[in-house]
Amino acid sequence: MSHKKITSLQDIEKLRQQLLSRQQSCKAKVLVCMTGCRALGAQDVCTEFRRQLKRLSLDEQVTVIETGCIGMCARAPVVLIEPYEYFYGGVAPEDVEEIISTTIQKSKPLNRLAVTQDGKPVVKISDIDFYKRQDRKVLENCGRIDPRSIENAIERGGYVTAIRTLTEKQPQQIIDEVTDSGLRGRGGAGFPTGVKWNFARKSPGEEKYLICNADEGDPGAFMDRALLEGDPHRVIEGMIIAAYAIGAGHGFIYVRAEYPIAVEHINIALEQARALGLLGDNIAGAGFGFDIEVRMGAGAFVCGEETALIASLEGKRGMPTTRPPFPAVKGYQGKPTNINNVETFANIPIVLKDGAKNYSKIGTAKSKGTKIFALAGKVNNTGLVEVPMGTTLREIIFDIGGGIPKGRKFKAAQMGGPSGGCIPAKYLDREIDYDSVQQIGAIMGSGGLIVMDENTCMVDIARYFLEFVQSESCGNCTPCRVGTKKMLDILNAVCAGEARIEDLDKLERMAVDISKASLCGLGQTAPNPVLSTLRNFKDEYVQHIVDKKCPAGVCTNLLTYEILEVCTGCGACRKVCPVGAISGEKKEQHVIDQNKCIKCGQCFEACKFQAITK
Repeated sequence: MSHKKITSLQDIEKLRQQLLSRQQSCKAKVLVCMTGCRALGAQDVCTEFRRQLKRLSLDEQVTVIETGCIGMCARAPVVLIEPYEYFYGGVAPEDVEEIISTTIQKSKPLNRLAVTQDGKPVVKISDIDFYKRQDRKVLENCGRIDPRSIENAIERGGYVTAIRTLTEKQPQQIIDEVTDSGLRGRGGAGFPTGVKWNFARKSPGEEKYLICNADEGDPGAFMDRALLEGDPHRVIEGMIIAAYAIGAGHGFIYVRAEYPIAVEHINIALEQARALGLLGDNIAGAGFGFDIEVRMGAGAFVCGEETALIASLEGKRGMPTTRPPFPAVKGYQGKPTNINNVETFANIPIVLKDGAKNYSKIGTAKSKGTKIFALAGKVNNTGLVEVPMGTTLREIIFDIGGGIPKGRKFKAAQMGGPSGGCIPAKYLDREIDYDSVQQIGAIMGSGGLIVMDENTCMVDIARYFLEFVQSESCGNCTPCRVGTKKMLDILNAVCAGEARIEDLDKLERMAVDISKASLCGLGQTAPNPVLSTLRNFKDEYVQHIVDKKCPAGVCTNLLTYEILEVCTGCGACRKVCPVGAISGEKKEQHVIDQNKCIKCGQCFEACKFQAITK
């Protein structure tokens, strides 16, 4: 990067036009997802593209770009070819030569790597149901730019809105715009963003701080990680606007150390922004100074809570404190501090560019804009999804997600992570927004959405999430420290078939008391998975206790594997049994010694004749 510093709105608009003109000479772009897809060989695919293009003397005409998440993780590694908009999945290095000869040299699609819908290949990304049914506004650059290139970000309008805002609007005008847009915080309970900013702006004091909470700790959630990995400049731009609005001169991005690619990309982006005069003193000649530093957290789930995060930033143990005072009044180093999560800041440039009126046209009456979900679990099209607030679960899971693998039945969706709840099938057609989700016993949270099918044990799911929260409790308050342990003991007993029916009433009472008495959001929401499963799947709890049976066949202590008379005696089960519990002659029915059986399930998976039951 050898551009001069930007000192005005005209400078960045001129630079953008130069960059766009430079790109017009490019015949095609090969966009390769290099975040999650990296684990499945995307780096080798990139290397092969560059090798083959150079061999064919096409490397000056075709650009290979390593992007962030393109979205459809189930098809990894994925490649998108511009300007044809052809989307290929499951790409291997040996496919590269054919992609170049067919698509880049002949402008034709390669159907064998295309997504299949209704038995037919669908090549264009805009025609694929997974993408066609989304509204990718916050994610519009993810998968389209090199996140390590500020030039790519500026080509697509990056930082233009921030500079225009700094030079044309007063801080209170910005806050009013964000308030009128209806944007709610995307990290948890959905507190109105503009209202939160106003508290910080009106708090007395010359020194104020801004914090981006990237401590995404929910199991199965990867929205914030994907944004930082795929479009870090959008987050920085949102932070610049927020800092100007509240009067903050210094900001932090508090990110999990388990996100090394996100940390690398955000640090590169910060260095590039400083070099162009988009961070530091007198940003773009607007007379406002603001800079950002990255701090890495050690992965404590409780540090997602605002006061615990601030304590960690200050070098203390990450433990929540009582509120008030709220961080907007007394936060980092005792100064007024505003905290929002990654997705919230990424929405800010959209709000200021489109205006509050246009932004608020999307969504529901009380939840505006779009929401990003990490779609995971028992669903065909796992990946990163962005939809308007008010989209139903059925649309997300079946229309976008492609339904449940192997034609199995949908059972529930876990939303909001350990602080959320399990939403049963009867609510599949309920519009999803902050208020509706809370009414059915879950929370929107940061956007984790884990799909479960008929083979999922809901008692085991409740136990899993409570075990996670209990291990992550900071131990500062007794209800959370002791109460969650007592609840976990009961759930372990239920899964083992050792509980009594009256334990369910005790479990529910404890859950309600802990949610009321705990100090912070971790303890207050920890019982949610238990309460939601008790409310919607109580019959499964009863079966575990009364019938000593796990209807999903998950809880090991309640399992018994038996070989039926239809057994052909092929010996496949005997070969995989690690403890030699299966005996029988060839072509004769085999038998499982229940005293030796460790209930690992390998025999069940190995049998091709459905001759083993559990």
